Amino acid sequence: MAERDTPKVDWPDEPGIFDLSDDELRARDEHAMCEVRAGRFISNEAVIAWLASWGTDHPLPRPQVGD
Repeated sequence: MAERDTPKVDWPDEPGIFDLSDDELRARDEHAMCEVRAGRFISNEAVIAWLASWGTDHPLPRPQVGD
C-alpha cells in the first residue's frame, strides 16, 4: 500500500501538556478553577445546544462565557 502524504496541521504556538512541568500544569489548573469559581465558563448545555444546531436551518451563534 502506498504511503499517503499527511497534511501539515498548524497548531497554535502553545506548549502541549507533555511540554509543561508539573508546577506549570498545577498553576494552569488552579487558574482554570478560579475562572470556574468566578463563573467565567461556557456550560455544557450551551455547547450541546450549539452543536445540535449545526446543519439545521437556524444554527445558533457560538456560545459565549456565561451561557
